[in-house]
Amino acid sequence: MADLDDIRDGDNFGHNTPADTSKFYLKGIANQSWGIKNRMSRIFNKQSGRTVMLAFDHGFLMGPTSGLERIDLNIAPLAEEADCLMGCRGMIRSSIPPENSKPLCLRTDTGTTILTEMNDNVLISEEDAIRLNVSCMAAMLAVGDADTEAITIRNFSKLVDIGQKYDIPVMGVTAVGKAMARDARYFGLASRVCAENGASIVKTYYTEGFENVVAACPVPIVIAGGKKLPELDALDLCYKAINCGASGVDMGRNVFQSEKPLAMMKAVKGVVHDGLSPAEGFQMYNDL
Repeated sequence: MADLDDIRDGDNFGHNTPADTSKFYLKGIANQSWGIKNRMSRIFNKQSGRTVMLAFDHGFLMGPTSGLERIDLNIAPLAEEADCLMGCRGMIRSSIPPENSKPLCLRTDTGTTILTEMNDNVLISEEDAIRLNVSCMAAMLAVGDADTEAITIRNFSKLVDIGQKYDIPVMGVTAVGKAMARDARYFGLASRVCAENGASIVKTYYTEGFENVVAACPVPIVIAGGKKLPELDALDLCYKAINCGASGVDMGRNVFQSEKPLAMMKAVKGVVHDGLSPAEGFQMYNDL
C-alpha cells in the first residue's frame, strides 16, 4: 500500500511547455496503435485538434428527460453538425440513421438509474461495440464514491483491455463522488486516474484552476456541459475550457434543451473550432 502520510498537491504543471505533438496531432496518442490513431482522427478535427461531441446517453439514467423524448426528432437532425455522437446502443440502433457517417462514442456501462444508488454498473459485450462500428467506447469512473469507486475503475480497466485488443479508444467519464468538492484538485485526481488506467480521452467538468487539470492529464480532455445554462453562459464555459487547454466539449443538455438546438450546436462549433469569443458565438446563435 502506498504511504499516505505525506501526499503533496502538485505545483509544477509546466504550463509554458506544451505536450509534444510533433509525431501525432493529439497529445499522448503518438505511441498508440494505427487503429486507435485512425479512430481518434475521426473524432478530433485535424485542423483545430478539437472536437464537439453531442451526448445523448442521459436516458439510461434519466429516461425521457426534456429534449430527449424523441431521439429521432431531437438528436438525429443535429448529427451532421456534431464531430462525434455519444449514445447508448439501443438509441443508436433505433433512432440514428445507419447511413450516418459521424463517428460514434458508445456508452458501454449500464446498471442503475436515478431512482437508486447510481454507478453500480456492468459492461455490455465487446462484440456489440464492434458490431456498431464505434470509434470510441465510454465508461464512468466514480472516483471518490466509497461504494462504487472500485467497481467502476475495475469496469474501466477491463474496457481499456478490450479497447487495446481491438484498437478502439476508450473515454473515461468522471463522476463526482458524494463527499468530493467540485474543484480542480478533485477533477485533476479523477482525470489522472482515468489516464493512468489507459484512457485515450477523458471527459470531466470545467472548474476554476482547470489549466492544472488539463496539464496533468497526458491525453485529450473534453468537458461535460452539465446542467442547462443560458446560451451565452454555456458558450462562455466552452471558451474558458478551450483557453485552459481542453480539446473540446461533449455537450448534451446545453444543446438539445436549447430553444434552438441547431443554432446552438453551430455556435458551440464556432467557439471550439474557430476561436469565436462567447459574445461572437452568441451573436451567431441569434443570427441563426
